[in-house]
Amino acid sequence: MNTTDLFIDSLFAISKAPPSDAVSLQAKKCLLDYLGVTLAGARMLEQKSKELLNLLNNSQSECTVLGLNRKSGVQSAVLINGINSHVAELDDGQRFGMLHPGAVVISTLLPLAQREKISGATLLQGIVTGYQAAVKVATAVQPAHKMAGFHATGTCGALGAAIGVAAMLGFPQNQMKDTLSAAATSASGILKMTRDSSELKPYNAGQAALNGLVAALTARAGFKGPDDVLAGEKGFLEIMAPGTKGDRPELGAGEALEIEDVYFKPYAACRHCHPAIEAVLALRSKHKLALENIKAVKVFTYHLGVEGHDHTRIPNVASAKMSTPFSVAAALATGSAGLDAFTPETVVNADIVSVTRKITIISDDQLSALVPHKRPAIVEVTTHNDKVLREKVFLAKGEPENPMTQDELEQKFASLASFSGMKVSDIDSIIHCVWDIENCLDELFTCL
Repeated sequence: MNTTDLFIDSLFAISKAPPSDAVSLQAKKCLLDYLGVTLAGARMLEQKSKELLNLLNNSQSECTVLGLNRKSGVQSAVLINGINSHVAELDDGQRFGMLHPGAVVISTLLPLAQREKISGATLLQGIVTGYQAAVKVATAVQPAHKMAGFHATGTCGALGAAIGVAAMLGFPQNQMKDTLSAAATSASGILKMTRDSSELKPYNAGQAALNGLVAALTARAGFKGPDDVLAGEKGFLEIMAPGTKGDRPELGAGEALEIEDVYFKPYAACRHCHPAIEAVLALRSKHKLALENIKAVKVFTYHLGVEGHDHTRIPNVASAKMSTPFSVAAALATGSAGLDAFTPETVVNADIVSVTRKITIISDDQLSALVPHKRPAIVEVTTHNDKVLREKVFLAKGEPENPMTQDELEQKFASLASFSGMKVSDIDSIIHCVWDIENCLDELFTCL
């Protein structure tokens, strides 16, 4: 049995086994978190999203485009929801795979579930299986994949979305294998989209969601794939992470469900910025730090958290969310790192800009050696009287080892939904529907 067959065996078994209560609850948390970040993202990109929807020339009205009070065909809904789910930089992630599975997997499954009149329980099954595929493949190719310039949310996320569709629609095992093949050849997304003033990082998530949908439907139409799309000289794994064959974990191995190891984000910046944000917020609270008293800041962190995240020239909000110096300065200035810390106004705020330029990011070999089991940062703040304040964070809030509580996730959702303009009564209804999604999926769609 080849690599792809072993992987599909594992995924197919997951797709047919009812999830435990704990796994179902985790999938519901992912869904609630996804809805909040996507509604907020729709507000942030409202004008562009509506223009894109118009350009796609939709005449259908079968699927909800979240946050826009519009419906469209399934493909347009998948694409636009996928883009909007990733722009706030608050969507869930998984540190071993270095990707954001929910932005892609749920963006694909939710509109399709609405069109196909899928049950809430079957939607959860698709989410669990889709996360499994995305994270397993991403973990197998990282960190070489990221170092080569690929964005795993776009590449591996597409495979997860496609397999999620196959699981939700009940594909037979051979068709699930063909789905994986179609998704593998569709996979794309490069990290250049995070550089300069680019606003296309969220597009990587949206196009992955769309690619996953089309891949699954292509397999359903009867198109066959190669015998082993993952392995071998021209296979997905070797192309996406060349020269790492001996270091890869077995894709079909292990009993753990990867959805149980996702993190939820309390701060509206790239996850690589979070340990430093958390450390500086702790220093601010302990020592009543004021911006005018700061002489210099050093952030020691792991190597993969430096490249692409150490810039101090911030042309726009998208760039700010990728910058650890800006994130730290904004957290010092505002006392938080939510959406209000990353706005067109804060990007040009003279005090925040000044402190941003006083911050240096340093790659530390000892901290790098702890990755991926930890994602550490040590922040040293030097004040104008030459006092040095120091704080360490090894796993930021939201990781499974340092989790956000269910109440905190509800509060996060309510805050993001309120930002989107949603009424309190609808916010409460959505929370209720998600926790009882097995019985309330139709009601959820009426609230959205």
